[in-house]
Amino acid sequence: MTYTVHPTAIIDNGAQIGEDTFVWHWVHICGGAVIGKNVSLGQNVFVGNNVKIGDKCKIQNNVSVYDNVSLEDGVFCGPSMVFTNVHNPRSLIERKNEYRDTLVKKGATLGANCTVLCGLTIGEFAFIGAGAVVIKNVPAYALMVGVPAKQVGWISEFGEQLDLPLSGTAKTTCTNTGDVYCLNLNSVSKKSTSNISKSKT
Repeated sequence: MTYTVHPTAIIDNGAQIGEDTFVWHWVHICGGAVIGKNVSLGQNVFVGNNVKIGDKCKIQNNVSVYDNVSLEDGVFCGPSMVFTNVHNPRSLIERKNEYRDTLVKKGATLGANCTVLCGLTIGEFAFIGAGAVVIKNVPAYALMVGVPAKQVGWISEFGEQLDLPLSGTAKTTCTNTGDVYCLNLNSVSKKSTSNISKSKT
């Protein structure tokens, strides 16, 4: 076994877990889950059957990653944040065939106690603030806060707010890495990577 598992954790037969992953206290991983390398699953995490978790993800305490949720590489799930997979749940009506897919793209951060409704896509390196409730798709590099979550700015891959308007055409440089980010209408992309940034990876 090339990953580390606490004695209290339960891993069902068939689960795929990558090298150097840490599975901490009272975690339950279902048999159909696929988990990448260098992942950290904190205390009391649940991972469903139809779940994919990429490399270098950090899932903090008390997070349930339910069926039909996919996390790309480097996703951070803060303590007690919530995923859903049914749009209109009822205890008396079976809706397991109505699960909606949720995709969290590379490098995104989901803050503590935030909620992500099912069927949405969280863009690359987006940042969802603590306690926010996400009810619509989130663009790459977007900074979202509030209930319901609203975009209040743009954020760099380093995790610092960028000096850009919400829409229009503009360009700025991350003060921490020197990376250049360009705004075109309602989307941001990283256009160049500085030598400083390269040296940190």
